[in-house]
Amino acid sequence: MHRIDTAERRARLASRHRLARIHKADDPLQVARDLVAIHSTDAPGVYLAAIARMKRGSLEAVERALYDERSMVRVMGMRRTVFAVSRELVPVVIAACGRAVAARERRTLLAMLAESGLAERDESWLEEAEASALKALALLGEAKAAELAAGDPRLGASIVLNEGKPYEARLKVASRVLTLLAAEGRIVRARPVGSWRSSQYRWSLMETWMGEPLAEWTPEKAQAELARRWLRSFGPATVEDFRWWSGLTLVAVKKAFAQLRLAEVDLDGGSGFVLAGDIDPAPAVDPWVALLPTLDSTPMGWRHREWYLGGHGPQLFDTTGNIGPTVWADGRIVGGWAQRKDGEVVIKLLEDVGTDAAAAIESAAETLASHIGPVRLAPRARVLSPLEKELTR
Repeated sequence: MHRIDTAERRARLASRHRLARIHKADDPLQVARDLVAIHSTDAPGVYLAAIARMKRGSLEAVERALYDERSMVRVMGMRRTVFAVSRELVPVVIAACGRAVAARERRTLLAMLAESGLAERDESWLEEAEASALKALALLGEAKAAELAAGDPRLGASIVLNEGKPYEARLKVASRVLTLLAAEGRIVRARPVGSWRSSQYRWSLMETWMGEPLAEWTPEKAQAELARRWLRSFGPATVEDFRWWSGLTLVAVKKAFAQLRLAEVDLDGGSGFVLAGDIDPAPAVDPWVALLPTLDSTPMGWRHREWYLGGHGPQLFDTTGNIGPTVWADGRIVGGWAQRKDGEVVIKLLEDVGTDAAAAIESAAETLASHIGPVRLAPRARVLSPLEKELTR
């Protein structure tokens, strides 16, 4: 069995994840393709992840790719997470993962409607609300959730959860319906309302946004294609790694892997897989550093992370398993960073990296601050990691 040790796995990140200077990408689309999918739950992350991997990155270049060229599209897929993916991968993600997510979303929403205590809010009522949203988007082209809710009482209805309790919550039907339709691939997040850090989006019909119907994929073929692309970027890796990343069942993962030509490799005593023929050593590169954003695709790419995370997990992850901003040196996480209320980007190294790497990290922090400018990166979809709390006091 061919052996791929930790040093080789770290070396692969330099080129395959576009992190070393010599391997930086020309444009955001190249980054999206090489990472398979760029995390987008935290809206600014798409911009910062792409810029960190580009030769001449800019907010404007990422915005053009997302909203003008539409070569990258935000979709809901793996693990009910929003990602920015290349245009051609949209139907693959929806068929492989999105529709299963949508089925769970539908069951959850129907349960919420039943809990709200109004008997008429059944499956047919929900289908009418969905049809109303789709019709409105066909007429308007794009619309905010609030605009759709104002146009139909079903979409404007509230769901009251845990009524009368201290943790009572009210949700608009419109927001849940739009999430469900997005997972099914019938609608898509268009331009945000506000700046590039905003996570409040306008919505559009998928076919209108793409300019053509989505290609048809069976779930089985789509899952195999997703696994192929993921192994090309993240291999060597284990079945458990892909199962975690994709959110698929173990049965589905094994079927997907069975459709591919794979080679089993030794991972320092454990075992994993690469695509057949993908065992050549990574090209040598000069030392490199990188500052990656919250929920970046690289640190969130594997279930088993010890080979690049070391013992730093408790300081860098929040209580729900989401990783905060990270500092990298030569294929391993060596610290974290945060933005203070005054806009300053501050770092903390968790191990000694030497004077040259430390200087390069300081320079990278200055460059990052110049890209962020006056914007404040307040986290929306997570709590702060312990290190972020420390840095932002």
